[in-house]
Amino acid sequence: MANRHLSRSVVLQTLFEWDCRGQKDSEIVAIIDRNIKEFAPGMSDISFVQELVRGIIAKNKDLSDIIVKAAPDWPLDKISPVDRNVLRVGLYELLFSDREEVPAKVAINEAIELAKTFGGETSGRFVNGVLGAVYKELGEPGKDATPAKKSKIIDIPYEKMPVQHLGGAVVFAKDGADIYLAFVHDVFGHWTLSKGKIPEGVEPGEGTVAKVKEEIGLDVAIQADLGTNEYIANDPEMGKMRKEVHYYLAESPYTDLVLAKKPGLDDAKWFNLADILELNFYNDILPIVTKAVTLLSEK
Repeated sequence: MANRHLSRSVVLQTLFEWDCRGQKDSEIVAIIDRNIKEFAPGMSDISFVQELVRGIIAKNKDLSDIIVKAAPDWPLDKISPVDRNVLRVGLYELLFSDREEVPAKVAINEAIELAKTFGGETSGRFVNGVLGAVYKELGEPGKDATPAKKSKIIDIPYEKMPVQHLGGAVVFAKDGADIYLAFVHDVFGHWTLSKGKIPEGVEPGEGTVAKVKEEIGLDVAIQADLGTNEYIANDPEMGKMRKEVHYYLAESPYTDLVLAKKPGLDDAKWFNLADILELNFYNDILPIVTKAVTLLSEK
């Protein structure tokens, strides 16, 4: 059970790809297999992912009808692909899963966490509102149930979680009077920063330079320290772990980006400084980018 949240993350990514590719059922097996290999190698609970994805697709029409009724102000095609598929996961588990295995509150809470992690600023509230409305229509099953004890792996205290160090960069380049920033795009629809795991014993700045080169093919020079972000992730082998990312402002020649084949990323582009306000960033990345833009405006 300790890896179920990770499994649901793989389910969400699989549904996102399936949805964005025109809901071709013939591709679903290949998408599941690829996502498990890329995002959760060594996962021991593959059957959970397979059964959940297939169940959701089989009930897709019913789930879509319920979403439309529970969110009447939001046409289905106007809901973001991430939020739409989080709702599919949450509703399926709420309505069709074994209640003994997935209590109603677990189904709702897991969906909300997926929305907060992979969606936009208001995704968590939106998903909570839709699932909450359906939950009330069902008569709030399990409302008074005694919460089951959580796995010891899930309950690892924050201070005892293993820490993985990563390095990332806001990469900029000058082309005449214009300044451009390089971002990578992930499969959940967000533009984010190039980053990677720093090997043990390697200085963060040096490691970040190497990771940017590896990920988008640029030779960069560190210009400023932008601070660190930390978030909790689920590792298929180790359970919950803290990921600490040290970010830098780094300069590069204005040249073509070459995106490496890396799980979760599907594009890399330069953007003029004036255009980045229109981009969809994760909430924890925005302050880093803002700090970098402030420093660049002072140059």
